[in-house]
Amino acid sequence: MVEDLRLDSLEGVGPVTTRKMSDAGIHNIMDLIVRGPVEISEITGMDKDTAAKIVNKARLHLVEGGLLAKDFVSAAEIYKRRQNIGKITTGTNCLDTLFDGGVETQALTEVYGEFGCGKTQFAHTLSVMVQKPKEEGGLDGGVLYIDTENTFRPERIVTIAKAHGMDPDKVLDRIIVARAYNSAHQTLILEESGPVIEENNVKLLVVDSAVGLFRAEYLGRGTLSVRQQKLNHFVHMLVRIAETYDCAALATNQVMASPDVFFGDPTRPVGGNVVAHTSTYRIYFKKSGKKRIARMVDSPHHPEEEVIFALGEAGVIDPEEAEKKTKKTITKATTKKAKEPKVETIIETPEVEKITETPKVETPAETSEVEKVESTVDTESDNLEPLEE
Repeated sequence: MVEDLRLDSLEGVGPVTTRKMSDAGIHNIMDLIVRGPVEISEITGMDKDTAAKIVNKARLHLVEGGLLAKDFVSAAEIYKRRQNIGKITTGTNCLDTLFDGGVETQALTEVYGEFGCGKTQFAHTLSVMVQKPKEEGGLDGGVLYIDTENTFRPERIVTIAKAHGMDPDKVLDRIIVARAYNSAHQTLILEESGPVIEENNVKLLVVDSAVGLFRAEYLGRGTLSVRQQKLNHFVHMLVRIAETYDCAALATNQVMASPDVFFGDPTRPVGGNVVAHTSTYRIYFKKSGKKRIARMVDSPHHPEEEVIFALGEAGVIDPEEAEKKTKKTITKATTKKAKEPKVETIIETPEVEKITETPKVETPAETSEVEKVESTVDTESDNLEPLEE
């Protein structure tokens, strides 16, 4: 299969063009589909028409191999294919209900919300759950984690893996982490991700967060157009990678406060319409005390609904499990407090009994002694009478 995906197997692609594409991060035919004819023409210097012909040949090659769908397909065939689409369980009943079984492959799922609402915890949990076998809700695949905010923590992965009964060392070995330091580096990592996805059987591609570096580098309205163009290129490439390599793409997003909103929630996701239109599924996380609320904002077929979840040792958990844990801790504390006075009463009761019993024993003893004295006096008086006579 790897030999069939080589660039030099296509007509019109020689060694010089192959070398130029390899230097730019295009290593196989699937990368041609991901990058597109416009970018290929800029990289290699060839005409756009020639680049479009090469991309069309690559697409036909993948269609014949069964890796891509045909151009004209009936809705019945699409429906059958979607019945077998991969889904990653979240480990919770509430979020699985919101996602209708789990996070889908061949789609981009965007999760946005304020700080501390559980976006990174959700990404860590999916990084563990995707490694479970298919019969347990996973895809038995690896993870490519693009960290742009330095928020990836392997200690959290170990905690979640232990909570789900998995080997932490094996789970960590199947997670490939790429630290991005600027927006150009972030895009380059995604462009070079093709061979990494194939070698490690990656089934989940996480970008945490997708817009943070673009937001920090392009400041002011004068750079807004350039930022949106580069961000549009990045997000669309993320979607094409998910569709081409049959993996799930998860992108977390930051928020901003809209000043023109006087009533209601002023929180808005960053990235504008570029990210909004490209994301397949869009979920909003928000805080509600110790619990969290997840709302399906945009989806092609999911209803717009809200569910409540919580955060714990196992990552994202159901609120019922969080309540059970709090009840157990409360009962343990109350039982410890209740045992202490019981021990004191057990120690005190025999002392009280002894005190009450002692006067009972003394009273008959005293009366008997008095009787003895009286009897002795009587006998002495009897003995004295004859002496007086």
